[in-house]
Amino acid sequence: MPVLEGKELRIVAFLCNWCSYGGADTAGVARATQPTDLRIIRVPCSGRIDPLFVLRALLNGADGVLISGCHPNDCHYSAGNFYARRRLEVLKQFLPILGIDDRRFEYTWVSASEGQRWQQVVTSFTQRIHELGPAPRLEDAEPLLEMADMALKPLRPLGTGQKAPLDELKACIKSKIKDLDVVIGWQQGYDAAHTVPLFMRTEEDVDRLVWGPFNVNNPATYVNEMIGKAVPLDKVKKIGVVVKGCDSRSIVEMLQEKLIDKDNIVLFALPCEGTFDMARIDRELGRYSQIDKVEYDEAGVTITADGKPHRFCITDYAQGKCYNCSMPLAKDADDIFGTAPEIKGTPSTPPELAMLDAMTLEQRFSFWKGEMDRCLRCYACRNACPLCVCKDYCIAETREPHFISQEWNVREKIYFQYIHAMHLAGRCTLCGECQRACPVGIPILALRQQLVRIIGQLFNYKSGMDSTATPPLLCYKVEETNIKQREL
Repeated sequence: MPVLEGKELRIVAFLCNWCSYGGADTAGVARATQPTDLRIIRVPCSGRIDPLFVLRALLNGADGVLISGCHPNDCHYSAGNFYARRRLEVLKQFLPILGIDDRRFEYTWVSASEGQRWQQVVTSFTQRIHELGPAPRLEDAEPLLEMADMALKPLRPLGTGQKAPLDELKACIKSKIKDLDVVIGWQQGYDAAHTVPLFMRTEEDVDRLVWGPFNVNNPATYVNEMIGKAVPLDKVKKIGVVVKGCDSRSIVEMLQEKLIDKDNIVLFALPCEGTFDMARIDRELGRYSQIDKVEYDEAGVTITADGKPHRFCITDYAQGKCYNCSMPLAKDADDIFGTAPEIKGTPSTPPELAMLDAMTLEQRFSFWKGEMDRCLRCYACRNACPLCVCKDYCIAETREPHFISQEWNVREKIYFQYIHAMHLAGRCTLCGECQRACPVGIPILALRQQLVRIIGQLFNYKSGMDSTATPPLLCYKVEETNIKQREL
């Protein structure tokens, strides 16, 4: 059969074996005229289709991707298409932030008896792709490097936390430390302007605990490795963790996913007044031999490096996540000291995401090419993530299946970041450890922020808030409130 008009384009179709593939076969038996641009891949069920298949096809040169399965309520496996509907709708709304036109991807429903409908679906979708033309290619895009404007009005007063009742917290930890294997917190690092994780096992260790705007690490990163389900029973530890509000959401999400048991963890909390963006502070300090001293006040700090003072106000140098933080006090903490500041106003768009929102599709495509070309593939973002618990079986390093190679090109780098983001869809608590750990400063948190925004709009769900809730991509509704039936 001839194509609709002009040059044939590359369109990939994933079809359910029981319905849509049968519908395509019915159309063929009836000798219905169909475009020849389509390349069909048969799968057992639409629920078997990972959104990463679609991203892989689009990154590798497909001009369009079509998914078709059984009609809702008619799935051969009862509920496969209900799960698929949620995942695919999230993917469709995620594509534009990557610089990919969401019209190049569509999902719909065709039964085995609907040969005529299949003809209409494939003709309509192919016509759409021809109108859009060939998809942009990564190798043709000009790299674009932009910096986000971090100037935002915070939802609550930011400060240095010097009035927090740290002594009360230390006394509480000392009273309980004999019943705990370890308590995780923060201590001063190689100078007074940096902190590192502190593992407290004795009362003397507790005296080294510090609290303030330099406590940027998320201690939840270490929790699963100590008391997770994969740890042998004879090595499971009962641990305490000193947490900020954002850190506690990671713990709640682990409890929610049953990665850890509540009986094995104790949470200690102080109200957080914000943390510094250390990458910006280090850039401002420049090259120096040593930090002479750090002086605190309620609004910021003065860092003296090599005899030269530098003033940093927390409102100007906070991490992007702090401006929109509406949870300064930990969720479900066992011991809380101090009161949380009052929340004023409504959350605004995070700085990195606002920058991308202002771009065109072409600019976003070029932006991610420029940023991901700097990626070292060191996997620091994955290793720092408290919810990336499959590090030993990461798809980026496995050979069964060999889904992503170790080739040093921007396509493989960008694909890894898309994998990481999609694996955290509906789970990410926006702690920001991925972006903070990136040695070259790629704003990968924006990918997670977009997914969190989509999940919130579609399912009215916020991760890490309720340990009894079910993540939205692990459940479904027969009649979805915010997902319209897909027709072509």
